[in-house]
Amino acid sequence: MSSIADDPPRGCLDSPAISASTVSPAAPATATRPPHGWAVVLDRRVWRADRGRTLIGGSPPRVLHLSPAAYGRLAGPDGIAPDARLTVTDATSAALARLLTDAGVAHPDPGHPDAPAPAAVSVVVPVRDRPGELARLLGALAATAPGIAEVVVVDDGSTDPDATARVAAAHGARVVCHPVSRGPAAARNTGAATAAGEIVAFLDSDVVPEPGWLAPLLGHLADPAVVLAAPRIVAWEASSAGAGPGATLTSSAQHADRVRKSPRSIARRTVARYEERRSSLDLGPRAAPVTARSRVAYVPSAALLVRREALGAGFAEDMPVAEDVDLVWRLAAAGWRLRYEPSSRVAHEHRDAVGAWLERKAFYGTGAAPLALRHPRRVPPVALAPWTAAAMTLLGVQRRWSTAAAGAVTLLATARLARGLARPGRKDTRLGDIRRAVALAAVLAPWGLGGAAWQAAGALTRHWWPAAVAGAVVSRRVRRALLVAGVVEGVADWARFRSPGDGPDDVVGHVVAHRLDDLAYGAGLWWGAWRYRTTAPLRPDLSGKGPDR
Repeated sequence: MSSIADDPPRGCLDSPAISASTVSPAAPATATRPPHGWAVVLDRRVWRADRGRTLIGGSPPRVLHLSPAAYGRLAGPDGIAPDARLTVTDATSAALARLLTDAGVAHPDPGHPDAPAPAAVSVVVPVRDRPGELARLLGALAATAPGIAEVVVVDDGSTDPDATARVAAAHGARVVCHPVSRGPAAARNTGAATAAGEIVAFLDSDVVPEPGWLAPLLGHLADPAVVLAAPRIVAWEASSAGAGPGATLTSSAQHADRVRKSPRSIARRTVARYEERRSSLDLGPRAAPVTARSRVAYVPSAALLVRREALGAGFAEDMPVAEDVDLVWRLAAAGWRLRYEPSSRVAHEHRDAVGAWLERKAFYGTGAAPLALRHPRRVPPVALAPWTAAAMTLLGVQRRWSTAAAGAVTLLATARLARGLARPGRKDTRLGDIRRAVALAAVLAPWGLGGAAWQAAGALTRHWWPAAVAGAVVSRRVRRALLVAGVVEGVADWARFRSPGDGPDDVVGHVVAHRLDDLAYGAGLWWGAWRYRTTAPLRPDLSGKGPDR
């Protein structure tokens, strides 16, 4: 299974770091143009003001003022529709498509005739002592990805390498062996180095690809600027009691019903239901660009496609955890585009034994320190603009005067934001522009404050909980803040991630599991910070700017 660092800071989608800019399709976003016929579709959650002349969306949120030429490319008779579509036909539309997808307000349609064929794909499977899981994966690959170039199984020091070799031979896979285990990063690098395909698909042995998983990922690689595409990782549940290589997949609703009725203990059922909703491997149902400090800040190496030429040195073999996050951020820093595509689905066998689950969560937490040292300002527990940090601090004082002062700070920030939204750079700003800017700011500033509160509550119960518990011993206000954050954030998290069939009876179990998740991750984070002698993963970023500014 892949090892990752953490979810993006909670509330990043609601981050107050909102920027305003004027979009002109004539300004190229990159030297590598999308191909002719490449289509992008507006994200349905994007706010459209002034019939779409101003777009608000992405992560972190951006406010884009469209120039008349850009507006004309997207608009219909009634303005810009919620699912407006733009097809690349020339340099202008290519630049606009690139800008919209980079901002996260539109997403590519992965269907394109120039997409690489499955014959260009080599699948690399790192494995150690999992012949049953390996057989299940290889059987699923044969059914869901016919025509791929090859499957390379890297045996990373199994105690019974002959068992791995027999399974691989039965499915026509090639085996490369490490006599002694060197870790999943080294196993993936070994497989990639021996792969023949120009595209490498990394799949862990405990995943099961669903039908149709490969085509959308290859579709993204029709864009020469995209070097990595990753599917959605969903919960796996065998439809047969034996869960053998021929087991089929269930739907999410069937899986949820099966978990509820399973003979497992209450604790294991609770963990299984929580992981189905809230697994760190599952990055949700919405497509996104992959970039640090955004809604999709990483993708796990449990399942992903990468252009082999872009891998370079590959995964960092000296990182036992978060090596996949490190690779993703290095590729992004080099200027490549990376895409998360949830229409492609790969199932994963989540842990549900409580001890093993908590141990894995703590293990993930230890990865924050090495990531923070290698990638400064990309893993803060909270990332806030100065005004939201000031407002949250005043609210934390829990006094009437401090609450009033927080309101005053928010009003001042709203006025400042409105001034920036009123067509920046224009000297002849009209009264209508000013009114629209004030209306937008009146919505965006409280939205930013709400996002800051979400982040602060998450950090208090997750990243900073050891310090918060110590403070609660001596301070009634800290106790109150910790209690409110623990309950309110937990219930809100359930409401945000619950499935349509989930009822109120699931709330308590979700909140308890969520808090245990936080305790384990936070313990691992503090252990990693002590081990690496750094406070970097514990320090907030209050600059209000992105990590590269």
